[in-house]
Amino acid sequence: MTNWLSSGLEFDAVISNNDEMAIGAIQALKASGKSLDKIVVAGVDATQDALAAMQAGDLKVTVFQDAAGQGKGAVDAALKLAKGDKIEKKVYIPFQLVTPANVKDFVKKN
Repeated sequence: MTNWLSSGLEFDAVISNNDEMAIGAIQALKASGKSLDKIVVAGVDATQDALAAMQAGDLKVTVFQDAAGQGKGAVDAALKLAKGDKIEKKVYIPFQLVTPANVKDFVKKN
């Protein structure tokens, strides 16, 4: 990110493979003096750090990967296989888009 910024490359979005990368991009953007009002930064995982960055107005979007749902889907598929039932080749567990509008639904309460 820092190399792209120092090269003068102009962009309006950063799509990261995970939330930590998105947070790193945000830090680099801030350090370079770029306004986050005009750049959309997105991550994946809906980590608590990312949700805090979203609540602070820095991260615009992340995607919640439902670990419990993935585990349940895997166990359900294994049980079906053990019974001799046929299953789909791939078991999809829907991702959930997290935005400032619904971030409160994903923040863990201590």
